[in-house]
Amino acid sequence: MASLRARTRSRAPAGQARKPIVLKLGGELLEQPDDLGRVARGIAALSARTPLVVVHGGGKEIDSALAVAGIPKRQVDGLRVTDAPTLDVVVAVLAGAINTRLVAAVRRAGAKPVGLTGADATVVTIKRAAPITTVAGERVDLGLVGAPVANGRPQLLADLMGRGYVPIVACVGATRDGRLMNVNADTLASHLAQAIGARRLVIAGGTSGVLDEHGQTIGRMTGREAARLIKAGTANKGMVAKLQACRAALAGGVRDVVIANGRETKLDALAVDTAPGGGCTQVVR
Repeated sequence: MASLRARTRSRAPAGQARKPIVLKLGGELLEQPDDLGRVARGIAALSARTPLVVVHGGGKEIDSALAVAGIPKRQVDGLRVTDAPTLDVVVAVLAGAINTRLVAAVRRAGAKPVGLTGADATVVTIKRAAPITTVAGERVDLGLVGAPVANGRPQLLADLMGRGYVPIVACVGATRDGRLMNVNADTLASHLAQAIGARRLVIAGGTSGVLDEHGQTIGRMTGREAARLIKAGTANKGMVAKLQACRAALAGGVRDVVIANGRETKLDALAVDTAPGGGCTQVVR
C-alpha cells in the first residue's frame, strides 16, 4: 500500500496536489442531459487541479430497468438486496449505459476519462458481504453484494492518474474466482479512498449534505456524531450508507469527507484543503 501511494504522489503533474481525491457520484446526477453536462465539466475542472478517481452509482436507472423487467426492488438502509436477475440488470445499467455515457460526457468536457468497473485489473477485490443488522434491528442477507477486501491493490488507478487520466469506476466488483457482484457505490468509494491514500472523499448527490431535524444542512460534524445519527435513526435510509462510508474512510486515514449537493456545488472548489461552502457537510475525525 505504501508503494502505491508513493507512486501516486511521484507521478502527480506539476502544480497539482500530491494526494488524490475520490469523487462518488449518485446516479441522480447522471440521468438528465443538463445534470450530466454540468457534472462532466466539474470533473474536468477538478481533475485539472488534482489527481482524481470517480466512482458512480445509478440507483434510479437500475430501479427503472428492474421495473421494465418485472423484477421487484428491495433495499434496506440504502443497500440493495441483489439476487441473480437483479445482478444482471445492475451490471448492464452500471457498467454499460451509465459508465459509457459519463465517460463520453467527461471526454467532451476536455478531460481524459477511462471507464472501468471494480472488476477490471483488480481495481478492487471483493468477497460476498456478510448479513447485516439494519438500524431497525433486522438481520438481512444482501445476496449477491460484495464487500471490498482490504488487500485489494489498485495499481491501475495510480498508473492512470500518474499519466493524467481520470478513472471512472462503476460499482461492480469481482471475487477472487471471478464472480461478479453488486457493490454499494458509497462503500466502494470509501474503500478506494483509503487504498490510494486520498486526502478527501467527496460524496455528491441530490441533497445538500446531512440535514438536521429541521431540514437544515449540518456544516461540520465528526465521525462520532455521524455514528450517533445512525443509531438514533435521525439519518434517512439513503444517508445511512453514506455516513457509514464516511466513518470507514476517516478510520482508514482519509483526512475528511464532504457530502455535497452535486447540482449546486462547484466540484473544482473541493480541491482546496479548506472547509466547503454552504450546502455541504464536512465530516472529520
